[in-house]
Amino acid sequence: MTESEPVPPAEPAAPQPATIRRRLAAFVYESVLLFGVVFVAGLVFSIAMQQRNGLAHHNLMTAWIAVVVGVYFVGLWHRGGQTLPMKTWRLRVVGPRGSPPSIGRATLRYVAAWLWFLPPLALHPLLNLPLPQTLAATAVWFALWAASASLGRERQFPHDRIAGTRVVVVPR
Repeated sequence: MTESEPVPPAEPAAPQPATIRRRLAAFVYESVLLFGVVFVAGLVFSIAMQQRNGLAHHNLMTAWIAVVVGVYFVGLWHRGGQTLPMKTWRLRVVGPRGSPPSIGRATLRYVAAWLWFLPPLALHPLLNLPLPQTLAATAVWFALWAASASLGRERQFPHDRIAGTRVVVVPR
């Protein structure tokens, strides 16, 4: 009987980039989940500021909610690379080495992700566009942003390219 040489362990396959469809599905789920986060953040703000009118401290409340949502995303992306909707859709945000992004990268990703929303919404007050035209511009911008993910080999959205992160599929 001859001894056989041990078979070296197979190298793990490189993680596959997430499809645009899967990421957008997680985005919709994330939007539903964020309703609760924003509601609680708004409630805490309203109680702390003794807000009696919904328009009182509006800009400060908007900034507060942006910070709370940022802490939610940055914290979860840095800790494990996933939010609950991302876990459901088996997605993970990874940095250049395949591990969860650093706090700096996760923060840059969060700030850059606002490019989905801010440019078309800035048209409304700057150009005094009526609401239907603003919504149409927003829809066109979203479509262009989503389509831009298909340009690269890794199929990543611009905010991931800016931050040096990738969204990959978590193997089963």
